[in-house]
Amino acid sequence: MKNIPRIFIDHKIKTGDTFPADKSVAHYLSHVMRTNKCIVFGFGHEFNAELSPDGKSITVGADTGRGDVVSDITLYFAPIKRTDDLIAMATQMGIKRFVPVITERTVNHHVNWARMQKIAIESAEQSNCNSVPEIAMPIKFAELDLLSLCFADERFAYDDKSVPKIPANANAILVGPEGGFSDSEFAALDGAGAVPVSLGKTILRAEVAAVIAIEKIRK
Repeated sequence: MKNIPRIFIDHKIKTGDTFPADKSVAHYLSHVMRTNKCIVFGFGHEFNAELSPDGKSITVGADTGRGDVVSDITLYFAPIKRTDDLIAMATQMGIKRFVPVITERTVNHHVNWARMQKIAIESAEQSNCNSVPEIAMPIKFAELDLLSLCFADERFAYDDKSVPKIPANANAILVGPEGGFSDSEFAALDGAGAVPVSLGKTILRAEVAAVIAIEKIRK
């Protein structure tokens, strides 16, 4: 299935279904990729499919039988200047859900979330994921349930304190903004028993930190 275009379908489909082809999809298949063959995917499944000769419909063929590579991981993150890069990279890591968190040092309060969803779709198409992560509405740091939540702790870059073990059932991690968490946020995380996760001895860009953090808790 290498090099066959993958198209996300935002509704559940099954073998034998026929549905209208979006004009942009038809143009992409016919004039850019020069093929009528594609893979359609969504909600954990993918199918072989074919564009009709007139370019107006797509017929769903057999299930490819390839399992979804997406893990049950939620990324809590502070919106950053390069939120688009963070969404693209984390989607390629195969996560299930994004939850934007407004922290004290969050600098980007005006994200085009509809555009971020399109970026997530494009990244899932490219990365062989069979589902597209949900992007939840932003919440405030104070609304987080911090109990046992894992969080990327840049303090490990400055001292040699022991790194706690990541719980075997960990499936969510919080990453801060460009300026890191504030003292009061660190106090709240520590006081609630949130699990600090070391990302190493270097200070990473926020979007890179998100990728490393996901890898740290991925099973």
